[in-house]
Amino acid sequence: MKNKYMPTAISLYLNYFIHGMGVIILAQNMEALAKHWNTTTGGVAVVISSLGIGRLIVLLVSGWLSDKFGRKPFVILGVITYLLFFGGILMSTSIAVAYVFGILAGIANSFLDSGTYPALMEMFPESKGTANVIIKAFISVGQFGLPLLVSFLVAGNYWYGWSFILCIVVLLANLIFMAAAGKFPVANQDAKVEEKAAAADDQPVSKGNLWFDGTLFILYGYVSQATFYLVSQWLSQYGAKVAGMGDASSRALISYYSVGSIVCVLVTAALAKRAVKEIQFLGVYTLISFVSLLLMYLFPTAIMCSIMSFVVGFSAAGGVMQLGLTVMSTFFPSGKGTITGAFYTAGSIASFTIPLVTGMMSTNLANIFLFDVIIALVGFVLAVLITVRYYHLFGKTNQKGVATNGATSR
Repeated sequence: MKNKYMPTAISLYLNYFIHGMGVIILAQNMEALAKHWNTTTGGVAVVISSLGIGRLIVLLVSGWLSDKFGRKPFVILGVITYLLFFGGILMSTSIAVAYVFGILAGIANSFLDSGTYPALMEMFPESKGTANVIIKAFISVGQFGLPLLVSFLVAGNYWYGWSFILCIVVLLANLIFMAAAGKFPVANQDAKVEEKAAAADDQPVSKGNLWFDGTLFILYGYVSQATFYLVSQWLSQYGAKVAGMGDASSRALISYYSVGSIVCVLVTAALAKRAVKEIQFLGVYTLISFVSLLLMYLFPTAIMCSIMSFVVGFSAAGGVMQLGLTVMSTFFPSGKGTITGAFYTAGSIASFTIPLVTGMMSTNLANIFLFDVIIALVGFVLAVLITVRYYHLFGKTNQKGVATNGATSR
């Protein structure tokens, strides 16, 4: 039977296609914006940093409120706030004003996350992991497509603002659909159903320990974000200055990285249909990230960096963070908005702290990658601990990572 929520799900994914553009749109238009705001590219970089601050401001509380008031209001709030960001940046005449709108972009991202991730898990209770990982694919496609659009505008000497206008038009259309026809399940309804089913069978619903398991997942949220965020920021420079690659070749490493992340989403979705559990992906992908980063550090050659860029993109940026959130929802099924807020708040802290730490290490790029190797190793250890706890709580007889005998949503 066709899922009645599919049109709404497509609309949710489309928001993240635009979000993928929004994350890099300031950096891609840095020269034009610097001229418009009468500042330097460094001034634009300051505005870019405001996105992380905005995300931290509301993410945790918006997740909790999403559990209380439902998913739809926060998705709509996210779209409206993103519209204010795109329009506000175009109207800004100084970095001070632009900084305020940059904060709104971070807030918009938090609203979208707190409404979208829980909603997708509730729309597709039998394939939560796949539903969430597809978000990463739409983000990656947006980040892949925007540079091509900006290059076209620059080559044709067109106004840079058309890239912002495109985002505004798509979001407006999405907002109209969402407000008029968007259908969402009742928040946490799947958790209530499984509790009733367990009660009927005289079996308690298995749940994780808030402090122990919760701490493991919060740390994993930080580490998984830190692993791919660090490599995405420094990969091109590492290729140029450590591996001795040319400018074009070193920049191409990011393209290999992006392609790897998209391929991972496709592979994960295919394997999930074959009843591979989300928990099984977690340890394997994190181990691959550690090994690939270690090889890049030990053998910094052009060919090694090119191959491993794809592998790191596949393993670290292909949705492993979303899979971690999905597994966390299995441990804590009754508060998906709250756990989404907590999990991604940890990731936001990583986005804020990792640039500060690596900035102090910028005179030695090899040490920066060694730092990422260590982070990835910690991530693997956390993934192993989470896996052990998962099988301790839910056993090894579960059919699919999110469809188990009363332990997770059906």
